[in-house]
Amino acid sequence: MTHVVTEQCIRCKYTDCVDVCPVDCFREGPNMLVIDPDECIDCAVCIPECPVNAIYAEEDVPANQVAFIKLNVELSHASGWKSITKRKPALPDAEEWKDKPDKLSELVK
Repeated sequence: MTHVVTEQCIRCKYTDCVDVCPVDCFREGPNMLVIDPDECIDCAVCIPECPVNAIYAEEDVPANQVAFIKLNVELSHASGWKSITKRKPALPDAEEWKDKPDKLSELVK
């Protein structure tokens, strides 16, 4: 199994999770992070670190977020989505976006 970053991360991109990941499985895009399922060891240390509760074990992904399982796979292998191993500041307007629903249209691939 793997872990999945879901919609809550879009336009926030908090990177607290990156600091605790023992295998560097996070990939960074313009306005979201994803988890490379080939690298994730299912340790779950990232889940409590996410300030917007965007990370789930694959089997626990909410029904309305299931598309993000495939999206994490796709984007983790997309060109331009590079490994991120150290915390960075969140996006400048992250606080404004952190509680907004339905952000998929805001995703920059």
